[in-house]
Amino acid sequence: MIEDTLSPEEFPAEERQKNIRLLHNGNIRRLLAQYSIPAVIAMTTASLYNIIDRIFIGHGVGAMAIAGLALTLPLMNMAAAFGSLVGIGGAALVSIRLGERKNNEAAEILGNTLFLNFVLGLGYAFACAPLLGPLLRLIGASQQTLPYAQQFMQIILFGNVFTHLYLGLNSVTRASGYPRGAMINTLETVAVNCALAPLFIFGFHWGIRGAAWATVLAQASGVLLAFPHFLRRESAVRFHRKYLYPRLPIIRGIFSIGMPNFAMMLCASMTAVLFNVRMARYGGDYAVGAFGIVNTLSMFFVMVSVGINQGMQPIAGYNYGARQFDRVKAVFRDTVVGTSGAMACGFLLAEIFPRVVASAFTRDARLVAQTVVGMRLFILMFPLDGFQMTTSVFFQSIGKAKISLLLTLSRQVLFLAPFLIFLPWCWGLTGAWLAGPAADLVAFLTTWIVLKRVRIA
Repeated sequence: MIEDTLSPEEFPAEERQKNIRLLHNGNIRRLLAQYSIPAVIAMTTASLYNIIDRIFIGHGVGAMAIAGLALTLPLMNMAAAFGSLVGIGGAALVSIRLGERKNNEAAEILGNTLFLNFVLGLGYAFACAPLLGPLLRLIGASQQTLPYAQQFMQIILFGNVFTHLYLGLNSVTRASGYPRGAMINTLETVAVNCALAPLFIFGFHWGIRGAAWATVLAQASGVLLAFPHFLRRESAVRFHRKYLYPRLPIIRGIFSIGMPNFAMMLCASMTAVLFNVRMARYGGDYAVGAFGIVNTLSMFFVMVSVGINQGMQPIAGYNYGARQFDRVKAVFRDTVVGTSGAMACGFLLAEIFPRVVASAFTRDARLVAQTVVGMRLFILMFPLDGFQMTTSVFFQSIGKAKISLLLTLSRQVLFLAPFLIFLPWCWGLTGAWLAGPAADLVAFLTTWIVLKRVRIA
């Protein structure tokens, strides 16, 4: 039952105060490990599901189904953009308010986060469903790939509200001092997904629809598991009836902090459209499928970095609110080391074992060959990406949303989109694959210059 009142004397609960004390004066590297490891496990497990799911689809449905799934990426990114706008924005504000000892305001932010997740989740589904066919054709769907993409997205849109609620509640759980709880919730969701996908695809013979239903049901189970955490008396921030109603100042704050993530995902959606269109034009459906495989692999290592960055967020946000700037700078430096190392591992795997990776997804020789070439080109600048991603998330975590937005847009809009448009004119399909690393290099240099010019304290 959601409580009506929030009495200040409830706050000094032992578990809650222990988490706050650690954020305030705990060893930075141990704190980063404590917060990052659960997030990394959760994010990589979720990404592993996507890999396994595509392996199921590749072997159980076919190469064109993988291409059809790749075509849904822009719409999936768009849905994730709205979820990230609210979830990340609300989570960052909660951690800052807890650092400022404003627990009532943190609870109010939680209530508004829940409200916005519900409204935007339903709104996106209702807006996209009637236009699904034309949207997929615009993205680059052919007669062979359209049925697969349409079948998958119809079911995903049906359960979109669960996706938004799950992502939002999990983000706030982690940001309010419970990274292990957020990890457990994600692992449970992935376990449900991995159990249902092969059953639905191979057992019930539902094809690509089975993968979609497994995703929706898993995320619905994640909402059911996350919700009770915010009803517990010992939780750092809890649901209260009087805070479930929307308040414009809080909504503006959530949107302001969450806007860089929203812009990043929105731009990712736009560039995914460009990628699919360019791949379809210069390489056909097989190039689209190859991009789907390469993107799935690259996202695994990106998710490792995202997990490390998520571990940084509450530490940086709390200590920035507490005006402990040396600790803020220390956690940023340690996070950059971690994310850069993760992306370097992805680079080595793609360059040394590309055929082994591609063959795991499909037995189609033509698709494997295109994937091997694309993988080696697309991940050329991966070792530089950790620094760029961490810096953008760092500025977001300490409330400098405009700088974070600038860094995000610089890579996705100012660099990647033009490269995607012009490089294929010069080198065809090879140019399309090289657009990513070219944008990565220029974005790295831009981020370095901005970081040198901005004062943290």
